[in-house]
Amino acid sequence: MKSKLEYIWLDGYKPTQSLRAKTRIAENFSGKLEDCPVWSFDGSSTQQATGGLSDLLLQPVAIFPDPDRNNAYVVMTEVLNPDGTPHESNGRAHIEEEDEDFWFGFEQEYFLMDPKTNKPLGFPADGYPAPQGPYYCGVGGDKAFGRDIVEEHFDICLEAGLNVEGINAEVAAGQWEFQIFAKGAHNAGDQIWVARYFLERTAEKYGIVVDWHPKPLGKELDWNGSGMHANFSNGIMRTKGDKAIFMAICEEFGQHIKEHIDVYGAYNDQRLTGLHETAAITDFSYGVSDRGSSIRIPVGTVEDGWKGRLEDRRPASNGDPYKIAAVIIKTTHKAVAKL
Repeated sequence: MKSKLEYIWLDGYKPTQSLRAKTRIAENFSGKLEDCPVWSFDGSSTQQATGGLSDLLLQPVAIFPDPDRNNAYVVMTEVLNPDGTPHESNGRAHIEEEDEDFWFGFEQEYFLMDPKTNKPLGFPADGYPAPQGPYYCGVGGDKAFGRDIVEEHFDICLEAGLNVEGINAEVAAGQWEFQIFAKGAHNAGDQIWVARYFLERTAEKYGIVVDWHPKPLGKELDWNGSGMHANFSNGIMRTKGDKAIFMAICEEFGQHIKEHIDVYGAYNDQRLTGLHETAAITDFSYGVSDRGSSIRIPVGTVEDGWKGRLEDRRPASNGDPYKIAAVIIKTTHKAVAKL
């Protein structure tokens, strides 16, 4: 029996990487990651190599069934140089402090765009729809746009074994969100990237474009941008029950603003303005149940006796989840080490 293995990877485009994919056939494939061979590709076509030395390697790191193709799997890979060292574009391989005691819940927002108008679904070709208000978790043909794509993507992710925990229409017309829970920076990044791949491919069938830009409508207009809020916790946060731990972590994050913003996504300055449920990119703040702060302390964490999670609201929708999870782990480790 022949199986299709769709290898996906991140290219070298800057400031935001894109997904690339190609398929190979495997005979009598076991479905196991260890039976996925290393493959190669032309890095000169993805801004990752020159034409004179173009071969780069694809190292499989995670595998998921592909419910939308017959006898198929999606293989997440990381890019290596010909000598087997990580390519400079490989964010996954540069995770410095993996810690599977960390749990992540990423809230991935995005816009569905009509390529004919270059506007979000629900926007007329000329002008704008009704102002924000009815679209968030909206129901009805005049409020929810692109639901067929969203629902199909949801089912594909669930059938593939991704740990998708929910979907909802977001604040702007044509804007949606899905949430994924995972443990560890590697796993969280793998699942977000594979879910993004499935969404891109699903939207293709409808002739629709997924826009990951954090502010595709511009910061001057009164429309929300797109983020990828990062909810996180580790064992001590989930079990200790000590307000001082959460205060120390928040304070430590405030000492590493640039380090975080540098990997939280390109053009994030257009989104983090202090408006539309964001804190300004130049500021740092935290507060209980405060969606206008840099880090929100969920009211549930307080009500549970200071046990639970924090939500960093600054990551942009186009951020690399590998790098985002990695820096969160690193800074939290620093805070805990000082206690």
